Amino acid sequence: MSGRVLVVEHQADAGLGLMRERLEAAGATVLVTGPEAAVAVPASLEGYDGLIVLGGSMGPTDDADAPWLPRVRDLLSAAVGRGLPTLGVCLGAQLLAVAAGGEVAEMPEGPEIGACRVTFSAAAAGDPLFDGLASTTVPVLQWHWLEIRELPAGARTLAASGACANQAYRLGTAAWGVQFHPEALSATARAWAEEDRQGLSELGLDGAEVVDGAIDVEPELRRTWGDVAQRFAELVLAAAALDQPETAWSSSTPADSGPSRSLEKPSSGSGA
Repeated sequence: MSGRVLVVEHQADAGLGLMRERLEAAGATVLVTGPEAAVAVPASLEGYDGLIVLGGSMGPTDDADAPWLPRVRDLLSAAVGRGLPTLGVCLGAQLLAVAAGGEVAEMPEGPEIGACRVTFSAAAAGDPLFDGLASTTVPVLQWHWLEIRELPAGARTLAASGACANQAYRLGTAAWGVQFHPEALSATARAWAEEDRQGLSELGLDGAEVVDGAIDVEPELRRTWGDVAQRFAELVLAAAALDQPETAWSSSTPADSGPSRSLEKPSSGSGA
């Protein structure tokens, strides 16, 4: 049975990228919704076996500028409640956190842009999505001005960087948020850099150098995040096969209790 993945794309230049390649190669069916996809974000997860919410230039509470955001937060809440395999990317990770009671704010030391590295902790051991990355430092592509300042109750941090404490986290049994862009490669970095030349210049960054940095690590990006996309696809296919997403897998390490990017450049009403 082919698993159906609902994708919320906030803007066309922040699409599914590498993840789409791996999801479709694994046999999953991808359904992209959002304003520039000209397909309305649905009100329900009925008929879907997984959910991915991508990045965008708005903040997670910029409802006046992006009126579909309340529906996306509702879908994320429902997905967590059902145990549906769910991934929030950059803005998507922030939406997931806010939907569950977390807090998002502007990064006090300024944004993370371009090729960076994040470190996964030992807490990622046994995690269905990030198990292979436990206690390692890996390259990622970043492009964000906001960060998850406070995780929701019960969420567990799995990765961090020097600039951002919550680079990856898990909430409930099958929902993950990542502040970086596992779907993006150097072509995406080039498009974002060209679009935001002035913004990069104001930060003292050279767009060509940002792109070169992404090119240098592209083989590792493709290998690392392609493997993670494959793992997510397997969770979705397992959920579809069982027709019981909430029991598609179990983990021996349960969550603790206790410009056109997000790409999240601060905008009015974002809380940043």
